[in-house]
Amino acid sequence: MKQGKNWHDLHTASSTFGQRLADSVANGMGSWRFIMIQTLAVALWMGLNVIAFVQHWDAYPFILLNLLFSTQAAYAAPIIMMAQNRQSQRDRVQAENDYKTNVEAKKEIEQLMTRLDHIETEKLDKIMLMLKKLEKQGGA
Repeated sequence: MKQGKNWHDLHTASSTFGQRLADSVANGMGSWRFIMIQTLAVALWMGLNVIAFVQHWDAYPFILLNLLFSTQAAYAAPIIMMAQNRQSQRDRVQAENDYKTNVEAKKEIEQLMTRLDHIETEKLDKIMLMLKKLEKQGGA
């Protein structure tokens, strides 16, 4: 079986900067690290604007924080959808590659089975020939 380049390497090499960026952002936003950082940032924001002894730049009901979350959601949704589309594309490429690999493996297995059948037939023919010789020697 002919070994080519890894399909993942080929697919990654053909992706654009925007596609790689979308993947990175989606991977980052879909992590516990992001959730923890965002939770800490929100808690700090709310704490500073409610109880801290500093100027409250975004007092309760946190309109500016709400605007930031809306902006984040407006960008996050399309970026995540782009990453999902790329994942679907990668899945299709991988499935196609798996299919081709399976077809090649099947052909090789069939060739090996044919060779084994041929070898087995040759050996059986030799055994039969040897048995006939033994019968002739025993009968003579």
